[in-house]
Amino acid sequence: MRRARLQKRARLLNASEFNRVFDEAVRSSDQYFTVLARLNNIDSPRLGLAISKKRARLAVTRNRLKRIIRENFRLNQHELCTADYIVLAGPKGGSASNSQLSRSLEKHWQKLKKLCAES
Repeated sequence: MRRARLQKRARLLNASEFNRVFDEAVRSSDQYFTVLARLNNIDSPRLGLAISKKRARLAVTRNRLKRIIRENFRLNQHELCTADYIVLAGPKGGSASNSQLSRSLEKHWQKLKKLCAES
C-alpha cells in the first residue's frame, strides 16, 4: 500500500525561503491560525509551518496541529495558486477540535486563493 504524504518539493525547507514570505506576505487570520502567502516562481504551492511553544505548549499539541495542517494542505494543494504558504498557530489553535481546525484552514485557502487571483 502506498502512503500519501506531502512531498519534499512541496515544503519550505530553509530560512531564506521562510524570510522571503515573511517579508512581503498576504495575510489571512482567525482565532486558530494565521496563514501568510506570497506568490512563487515554482509551478506548485509550498508549505511552511511555524508552530511556536508560546501558542501550543505541549509537543503533542504542536505535532497534532502540524499533522492536521500538512494533511489539509496536501488534500487542497491542487486547487491553490502557486505560492509559498506559512501557517502559524493562533491563540485557540491548540484547544480546538480537528474538524474546527480543518474548516478554518479551508476558509484560509479559499480567501488566499482569491487574493492571489487579484494579484
